[in-house]
Amino acid sequence: MRQPLSQASIVQFGTSRFLLGHVAAFASSAIVEEGGREAVLVVQTSARPEGKAKANALAQQDSYPLHIKGLRNGVPIEEHLSVSSVAGCLVAQDDWEALERHFIQTARWVISNTGDSGYDVTGDTSLAAVPASFPGKLTKLLYARFKAQRPGLTLLPCELIGSNAQVLKEIVSKLARQDYHNAYFSTWLDVECCWVNTLVDRIVSAPLEPVGAVAEPYALWAVQQTPCLIMPFEHPAIEVVSSLQPYELRKLHILNLAHTYLVDQWLKLDLTDSITYVREAMREPKLRKALSEVMEKEVLPVLAFELPDMDLNAYWQSTLERFDNPFLNHPLEDIAQYHSDKLNRRLKPVVCMAENYAIPTPGLSEALKRTAIPKINDKTTLL
Repeated sequence: MRQPLSQASIVQFGTSRFLLGHVAAFASSAIVEEGGREAVLVVQTSARPEGKAKANALAQQDSYPLHIKGLRNGVPIEEHLSVSSVAGCLVAQDDWEALERHFIQTARWVISNTGDSGYDVTGDTSLAAVPASFPGKLTKLLYARFKAQRPGLTLLPCELIGSNAQVLKEIVSKLARQDYHNAYFSTWLDVECCWVNTLVDRIVSAPLEPVGAVAEPYALWAVQQTPCLIMPFEHPAIEVVSSLQPYELRKLHILNLAHTYLVDQWLKLDLTDSITYVREAMREPKLRKALSEVMEKEVLPVLAFELPDMDLNAYWQSTLERFDNPFLNHPLEDIAQYHSDKLNRRLKPVVCMAENYAIPTPGLSEALKRTAIPKINDKTTLL
């Protein structure tokens, strides 16, 4: 049964399968299991035909399927859930008046996940009838709410950008000063709105047609404690924390580092023709042994000093389960994109930290020496 639009206090910018398998799914669980009341209005931010098609499907269906596939405590699981938190879906380009009206009258929280270039406002203005960028649209909507003398909103961006809410706030504030020249509006954005940094972590591996998603069992939404913060719902995957930095470092130097080191060994051993996916690499004894040794002898001992309260061994074991997921086709070739940059971001800082504690890092150091990236399957050169 579709939730009433009057309860759609969460405005979610983005129809990505990630958000369908993450925040909207958590909201649905809260409604079904905890008696929550906060539903979601989804906004398709671009005019792409495929995005509009998904938005139309969301608008027409009372619910959509979410399939959870993976390992939990070593046991394969496959669960079929129905997500019923979405009360409606609007296409910004076509439904701006309805979106603005809902934003003024009903919204309390804003969620977003708009991709790698989602914060790019080059050439945009919030004075346009429908601004091109997400920050432009958001600034225009916030100004309409301010003019209506409504209270500020809580903004919980999910883009994979460090200090994402503060970055978004700075962009919106700059657009506000540029377009409206209203000191009271600038103060309202700063004082009345609650900008909350968050970190998301879940692999939502595939779409379901016409709308829906396949996701792994693991999920995390780490939310930085902020004095003005009131969450729209509770969920076991949500952790409200005093600082996101330990969570960011743990993810970067365990999950992301492990992906990159695995790819480095895959390339080193010239297994690109015989092994395609992460799950296949984990079944190759040489690759699994190399990854386990570098994590257990080099990475985890270093991070134990840097992140003493983060239960690193448990996180590493959950990472292994995610890599072993028999249902997930995660191409190593995708991870290998920008491999040299990833080595420097993910491995090099651990080597530098290790020097402070006199911990040898032969595996990591050897990987950092490799700069030439071979062709993969004789067709792609990764730079």
